[in-house]
Amino acid sequence: MSSLAEPPASRAPSRSPARSPALSPAPGPSRCGGERRRNASDAGGDLGAVQDTQLRSVDLNHVINLLEGSDSKELEKEQLKTLKKVVKRFENGLPLKDLAQVIEILNLCAEKMNEQEAFSEPLCELIKLCGLPFLKKKLSEEVSYSVAVSKSIAQLGYLMRVPSSQVRIQICKCVVSFYNMDLPRKLLSGYQPTSANYKIQMAELGGLAETLVLSLALVENQLTEKLWVLKALQHLSSSGVNCRLMMKARAASRLCLYLNGVDPSGQLVFRSSEILWNLLENTSKEEVVNQLSSLECVHALKEVFVDLLMHGFRHYDHQLRNDLLVIATLLAENPAAPMIESGFAKLLIVLATFTEVKIPNPLVKGLKLTYSYEDFELKKLLFNVIGVLAKDPHALQLSLFLFVLTLQLLSENDVMPALLYYVRPNQKPGFHGWSAAQYEELQLHAIAILASVAPLLVDKYLSCQANTLLLVFLEWCIGQDPFFGQGNSFHGTGGRGNKLAQMRYSLRVLRSVVSLYDEAVNLNLCDQGAISQLLDILKYVANKSKEKEDAILLEIQADILFLLSALCENDLHRKELFSYEGVDILIPFIQMDPKKLYSGLGHNCLLFSALDCLWSCVIGCYIAEDYFLEKQGIFLLLDLLALKQKNLCNIILGILVEFCDNPKTTSHISTWRGEKDQTAANLLIQLWRQEELELGVKRDRNGRIVDMKRPLASRLQKQQEIIPMPANSPSFAIVEISENIRAKLYSLLCKLGFENLIGLSAKDFVTLAVIRHYIDFKVGEVWSELCAELKEEFRPVASDEEALKVISEMSEDTGRKVAALQTELLESQHHQEIQEEEKTYTKIQAIHKQREMINKSWANFLTRTSNYEALKKAKRLQEKAIEASRSKLKTQTGAVHSTDIKGLGTTIGSGRLVTVESTPPQLMG
Repeated sequence: MSSLAEPPASRAPSRSPARSPALSPAPGPSRCGGERRRNASDAGGDLGAVQDTQLRSVDLNHVINLLEGSDSKELEKEQLKTLKKVVKRFENGLPLKDLAQVIEILNLCAEKMNEQEAFSEPLCELIKLCGLPFLKKKLSEEVSYSVAVSKSIAQLGYLMRVPSSQVRIQICKCVVSFYNMDLPRKLLSGYQPTSANYKIQMAELGGLAETLVLSLALVENQLTEKLWVLKALQHLSSSGVNCRLMMKARAASRLCLYLNGVDPSGQLVFRSSEILWNLLENTSKEEVVNQLSSLECVHALKEVFVDLLMHGFRHYDHQLRNDLLVIATLLAENPAAPMIESGFAKLLIVLATFTEVKIPNPLVKGLKLTYSYEDFELKKLLFNVIGVLAKDPHALQLSLFLFVLTLQLLSENDVMPALLYYVRPNQKPGFHGWSAAQYEELQLHAIAILASVAPLLVDKYLSCQANTLLLVFLEWCIGQDPFFGQGNSFHGTGGRGNKLAQMRYSLRVLRSVVSLYDEAVNLNLCDQGAISQLLDILKYVANKSKEKEDAILLEIQADILFLLSALCENDLHRKELFSYEGVDILIPFIQMDPKKLYSGLGHNCLLFSALDCLWSCVIGCYIAEDYFLEKQGIFLLLDLLALKQKNLCNIILGILVEFCDNPKTTSHISTWRGEKDQTAANLLIQLWRQEELELGVKRDRNGRIVDMKRPLASRLQKQQEIIPMPANSPSFAIVEISENIRAKLYSLLCKLGFENLIGLSAKDFVTLAVIRHYIDFKVGEVWSELCAELKEEFRPVASDEEALKVISEMSEDTGRKVAALQTELLESQHHQEIQEEEKTYTKIQAIHKQREMINKSWANFLTRTSNYEALKKAKRLQEKAIEASRSKLKTQTGAVHSTDIKGLGTTIGSGRLVTVESTPPQLMG
């Protein structure tokens, strides 16, 4: 009990009670223990034998009957004497088989204590026995006696009803001993101790922890007893099972209410907070927070926090203060916790900002923070509280009233100037007492919190000239000032040796306010040259990314592209500022290697940001559009579209449709060629077929229309029941237009024209027939829905019914005409294929005939070379043929030269041999 009066020592980092070597279960008895006992003195051995004989004679049933007897002085003496024998009998441990009877004796003693004080001491001695090791003869006894043992240990908790401080403290000491089991020097013969964790497991099974939590109400006004109960609960709370039992007894709320109790030793706050931490770690955090969210609990937490903050001077006090602040932060995340009503939220906000704004506040009068590690942690935790309070009200499920109160607190207590205080270049070696690493961590944390606060306090943001501070800070981030970030903290990831962490979080702040699309904020940025500066930063980071790509650099680039998109959207002048330099920067992003999209670093997000920037900053400005076309940007977009990635197609098609308002665009689209000389028209039609396949639109194997009434209807659309809709609500047929890319494909093909499209197959033309009538079919779908809705609620008059019938038939007729056209196209293709096949067959026949002639000629040649008679015959035939080929008219009067070569024995054509004879005299002169 004296140990409880001592102040607690500094704790280990772990929140659970640390098990020091002194608290660890002792090892089992050594094998030589029996031998040492046998070598004891003869006199001691004889005395021990006599005592063992006497002790074995104790009959527990007899003891129970004796205690149940009438109350008389002589009987009381006998009862007390017998109880001492029982204690002596089991001084070395309780056998499992006798435990139930010993507990029954305990209960009988507890009943007698109400009238006979003399039973107090034996009752405590018997409780001590339960702190001794339980003994077993066989290994199976641990399982077979488990129910009886668990019930027996549960009875210890019920004994807390005994109105005796000594008994209650002894029960708690007994429970603590479960976690600090020391084996006795001598064991009963034939017995061995149970396993080290057996008692702990049985305590869990018996629900002891829940009973002890309920017993706190009995010791509420007795500090010493309360501290012992808390000490026992601290050990029990190291188990998840016990923590869940304790939560059933509302342990969290009970303990929190004790936090601000009077206790000079500080043990009350220490042990209560440790148990709370164990409950948070071992059970549902939401359940614990819900129990702590009453006004009384929040007030108690606030009071003890303020007391530790203002009067705590020890290292331990500062640690405990920070632990309680973490619990308060968890409460701030719960919209049901009365943090604002109790004034706790205001106190924490003032604490977070008073060192930066230097405005006197009575809440922190006399408070001075040092630059110790605990105060550094306190500062970060206070910043974190501001971040929690500034979260999206929908995420926290705050009511409008509480949200307005939160904004008022943040505004009135100068949160914005305090956070902007850190938006300035870092100084080395430190900054106002903090080390360089500590200041950098605080700076990054503050800027990260600013990204949550700034969108809520836009007026305050502008009045503090936050845009100017951030742009100057970003200029420093890409400057040449020698600075090397420590990169030690969570927010400093990727910032070691550079200023990328500062740049990353500053851009996040700008992103958070620009995404509001508040014209005052955006105009203020643009007037200070933000577009030009952001382009410079983007070039700087893109160059860094070429050296080594990582997720931080990709995130920074994506954020800058988003900022440019938001600033330039719907403003022609800003688009002109972006035009030339911006397009030059965008082109490499669109040329990104498609393999990088699956790297997991963020290339996918970066590409989407670049496409969004192209849509917002280029389209609508003819200067920028023409420059983009000059840079062959349309070709790059079509190259990306040819990847046929579902998530990219929608945005790229949207950009192309918008770009087609520029008359120069269609020629670029028509000129583009993909792999295997694919044309843009062929690519668009392939995408249409792919989309319809995913939607489950019915087509036959040749791609023809199957359903004449609803040719475009998807599988989901056909399953959709007809529900009457208000006039201002779009029907499913209209909503479906925005949910797939068919409308964009139709628009783009309309821009290109449906005639004179090159590079299309017959299958493409079949699909093109459907695309061409997309609007007609879509109008028919809307009329079909309208007719169905009318029939659900009304019965049209004859004229209206006739009109609806005619409209429906027109839609079906269009479907039939398109189907007929598709059939005609297919038949024409089939006929063309047959003609092509015939031409090919004729060509093959000619080739075969030529081969036969060549083979025959070769065979004749071989015959002439191997058979002389055949050669002579061939020679005669050749000479006859030559003679027959000569003209029969003799018109020549001069000399005739023979063309034959004398003595030639071949039938093949001779070489170029000419014999020149003397010219006759009559031809000379």
